[in-house]
Amino acid sequence: MTQKVLFFILSFSVSCFISAQDKETLDSLAFVNIRDSNRTDSLSQNMARSPLKASLYSAVLPGLGQLYNKKYIKAPIVLGAIGTGIGFIKYYENRYKRYHKAYLAELSGLPHEFSGIEGITPKVLANAEDAERRSRDYAIVLTALAYLLNIVDAVVDAHLSVFEKDKDLAVKPVIIEDSGSVVFNQKLGISFSITF
Repeated sequence: MTQKVLFFILSFSVSCFISAQDKETLDSLAFVNIRDSNRTDSLSQNMARSPLKASLYSAVLPGLGQLYNKKYIKAPIVLGAIGTGIGFIKYYENRYKRYHKAYLAELSGLPHEFSGIEGITPKVLANAEDAERRSRDYAIVLTALAYLLNIVDAVVDAHLSVFEKDKDLAVKPVIIEDSGSVVFNQKLGISFSITF
């Protein structure tokens, strides 16, 4: 019984001591946080970019949101990807129209651009037409996906623009010693390091 009472008194006094220490620590931290928060707020206001503006810019003209975020390398990549997608859409659309026109002419018994080729039947033309339409539809879906990823990329870059570039957060190539290797005891690897 006396052990339980002694344990209770000891744990109560330790908890009171810890809570008193925590109160002093919290008071000092509150002062530091208020002082540092003003510096951080002014820093983030100067460096922050609006995600809404970035998304609107990218929606209006792909790549413009990347330019707004000062990611100058990404803008031509985005424009190239979406432009290539539009080019494929036009290419497959033109081929689809050619086969569709020839298919309708073949069904009507009229001459068309594939008339002199042996083995051309309405079924062959219909299969070619379906293949081109499917390819066009895939190109449309992939181009729309690239367009949406362009907007998402601009929004994410705008959200992350507050953070400074830190030299301690880096991906660096390193040489790893490997004692099990017969020829060379070194291998190339990638190191992710965070220093506090």
